[in-house]
Amino acid sequence: MQRHHTRTGFERPHWTRRRFFQLTGAGVCGAFLAQRYAGAAPAASSGGVPKNTARNVVFILLAGGPSQVDTFDFKMTDGVTPTAFAPESINGVLWPTGIMPMLADRLPNIAIVRSMRAHALVHSLAQTWVQIGRNPVSGTGGIAPHIGSVVAIEKDPERKDGEKFPTFLALNSDAADGSGYLAAKYGPFKIVGNRAGLANASHPAGEARFQRRLSLMRALDDQLGAAPAAIDDYRDFYTAAQGLTYDAAVDQAFTFAAGDSARYGSSSLGDACLTAYQVLAAQQGTRFVQITSNDGWDMHQSIYASGPTGLPSRAAVLDLALSALLDDLKSSGLFADTMVVMLGEFGRTVGPLTTSQGRDHYAQQFAVFAGGGVKGGTVIGATNASGSDVTEFGWSRNRYVYVEDIEATIYSAMGIDWTYVRTDDPLHRGFEYTPFSEEDLYGPVHELWG
Repeated sequence: MQRHHTRTGFERPHWTRRRFFQLTGAGVCGAFLAQRYAGAAPAASSGGVPKNTARNVVFILLAGGPSQVDTFDFKMTDGVTPTAFAPESINGVLWPTGIMPMLADRLPNIAIVRSMRAHALVHSLAQTWVQIGRNPVSGTGGIAPHIGSVVAIEKDPERKDGEKFPTFLALNSDAADGSGYLAAKYGPFKIVGNRAGLANASHPAGEARFQRRLSLMRALDDQLGAAPAAIDDYRDFYTAAQGLTYDAAVDQAFTFAAGDSARYGSSSLGDACLTAYQVLAAQQGTRFVQITSNDGWDMHQSIYASGPTGLPSRAAVLDLALSALLDDLKSSGLFADTMVVMLGEFGRTVGPLTTSQGRDHYAQQFAVFAGGGVKGGTVIGATNASGSDVTEFGWSRNRYVYVEDIEATIYSAMGIDWTYVRTDDPLHRGFEYTPFSEEDLYGPVHELWG
């Protein structure tokens, strides 16, 4: 298999060389450096048996790290948590109905992992870790593709003639990680979801002139003969881009009415969720969609403020957007085939607020799943009264759930063997889809299926 250009860790979109060397010495939790595998029984990998219950994935990254004890692992702290959060017990789940009332009604369709821990507490490091499913400063971190890129290359043989949409779509995710050492065509197609639809899908000079220019460019390129892999990547890009021009299916999937946007909350996150739904409903080849919620979850100050930057306002945006997405997936019949996965890069401190009336970075966090065969109403793990640590892990490996386990869970749902090792990596060491497969250190949270 042809090898492709390798990028180092500090060539990632939100990294610098200086930041790389800072992070090799700081920012990694003690849980990653010692005893994080307690309860795991090392064994030789014999190949995973995937669940294969999902056709699509919607991966929502809550950038900044939301407070777990104010949302999906709610804890009512006397004298701290606003009474307006109005917690109620719904099917055994304590839920802040005052700030997320719509999701309260959809809890029977949602599964929550509460025994999850982050490896690192630095935004850039942890966000990359979440997307590539391994330590970005590890031996293979610099070449590692995004989880969505692995899905894209695995599902590429399933693409049908006439399917024009990218296999991996990234919405509001300009800093999303790319295809690593894999070909660029498996990387994310990055756009911002908006009512106007896909930009530059037509040429100012008209379709006929556009086609003539494209044919001329190809004729000139063909005279160059064999080209490096990077040039092949550009050719693949031009071919894919051409397929998105002058196409009614593209217009229908990427544009939407003001009324539909309002149903999703008339927000950037809502428009991205609406676009994700329409793209999947078009069934034009997209199998993995990342949505980044850049809604200000990094709340070091004034977390309970009543203005647009406070948690109540941010939670309302999420409440509307995610609820509408789940509703549309269910009403269209796509819910059973589409796994929705949502998490931040880490959580936030618990108990009393800081002197700035906020919550700082913390390793304890949550992950949310829905659809794709996942059993709704499931809660994996339990935490203590403050939410600072886990009291029950709630799954077979009897330890914290890490992002590598979330990665393996996605692969399993999509019918991909998470223990698979590619032999085409430029380091000639073998690239494991989920790291440390031979030692069986990570694996899917199959308890989500009930």
